Amino acid sequence: MKVVILAGGFGTRIAEESHLKPKPMIEIGEQPILWHIMKYYSAFGFHDFVICLGYKQFVVKEYFADYFLHTSDVTFDLQNNSMEVHRKHAEPWRVTLVDTGLNTMTGGRVRRIREYTDNEPFMLTYGDGVSNVDLNALLDFHKKHGKIATLTMVNIGQAKGVLDVTEEGRIRSFREKDDSDGTLINGGFMVFNPGIFDYLKDDTTVLEKEPLQQLSADGELMGFYHRDFWQCMDTQREKKKLEDLWQSGAAPWKVW
Repeated sequence: MKVVILAGGFGTRIAEESHLKPKPMIEIGEQPILWHIMKYYSAFGFHDFVICLGYKQFVVKEYFADYFLHTSDVTFDLQNNSMEVHRKHAEPWRVTLVDTGLNTMTGGRVRRIREYTDNEPFMLTYGDGVSNVDLNALLDFHKKHGKIATLTMVNIGQAKGVLDVTEEGRIRSFREKDDSDGTLINGGFMVFNPGIFDYLKDDTTVLEKEPLQQLSADGELMGFYHRDFWQCMDTQREKKKLEDLWQSGAAPWKVW
């Protein structure tokens, strides 16, 4: 199953670093948070990635083009113009990097990678958040209910989409968060059937607005409740929190 990662935004809320690189390339423990997300999916057996690029996409492309240089010891023989890579560590990944446009919205980015999903169900997540959600349980939940879309619900007071959920997990409504809210939110880590593309009109489509709202109105949006660790990286404070967890050796998402 393909894993689609949204990595094309401007990352304006963490502009101290995102003016130099895309937010998914900001490092936690000397590796981009994008790498952490991919390592997590890979630990569950998902190795085929489609990454939606936009802002400063060349940074991501150069990172994967030179992946051995980032992860191995290297000897350069300048006289003979040669390079020897030592202790090679090859990830079992297939990575497709797609230019989805500089100003394209999230739904528009997903719409642009349709040809790379092979008309099959796929996973989708954001390139700036980590969790210890059970991806196998998430996928089993999605397959059992048979609806078009599943998103992971977390109970954290963040400015994300707010959910009204039935006991069986069907999301009755999806809306943006108010300041007074302290309820379940959209934590990403989604699974979609190909029917999602019928809800994505053009580059201006924001996935978290009309598509998810219409899916919930149509009874096609389900929520998988995750009660444990989840953290996005919107600010320097959140970046420091993730860095501290990583350096402590107790990062909840490090399962590899």
